[in-house]
Amino acid sequence: MKIIVATTNQGKIREVRQIMDGLGYEILTMKEAGVEIEVDETGTTFLENAFLKAEAIHKLTGELVLADDSGLEIDYFDKAPGVYSSRYLGVDTPYEEKNRIILEKLKDVEDEKRSARYVCAIAGILPDGTKLHSIETVEGFIAHEAKGNGGFGYDPIFFVPFYQKTMAELLPEEKNAISHRGKH
Repeated sequence: MKIIVATTNQGKIREVRQIMDGLGYEILTMKEAGVEIEVDETGTTFLENAFLKAEAIHKLTGELVLADDSGLEIDYFDKAPGVYSSRYLGVDTPYEEKNRIILEKLKDVEDEKRSARYVCAIAGILPDGTKLHSIETVEGFIAHEAKGNGGFGYDPIFFVPFYQKTMAELLPEEKNAISHRGKH
């Protein structure tokens, strides 16, 4: 069975393929499915944005579509960057710079006030139009420095207490076992 993943984010595609490896699904990118559109994420929640993407791609293809909207919520910043995680500090700002700025803003903030979470909302639309969804989180803290080379985005600064490492320091199978995306 084919599943079109409604994203152009190569990091997300890689993770979805790792998570679903061996389950018998053919995972297609939008480009591989012949879809090259940009969907505006105008929702105010992760789930609204996920459904905006899923509905747009399903309307064009009629295939099974999975869309995810995910991001980082930092409690000290009133849950920002939240749904604006990919656009935080500008869409063209590299994550290394975003991470550096977040760490700088939190440099004098004590550990107990550095709580954060990754949130992932997944919207699915079956070929017959049936809609499904799931929302998962992984709790952690913002580290004091960026560490690790794995993952993508905010992973080098997201500290996972269970492993005593950042997400970027985890092996893919460790990350996928506990991550906001892997729990679905």
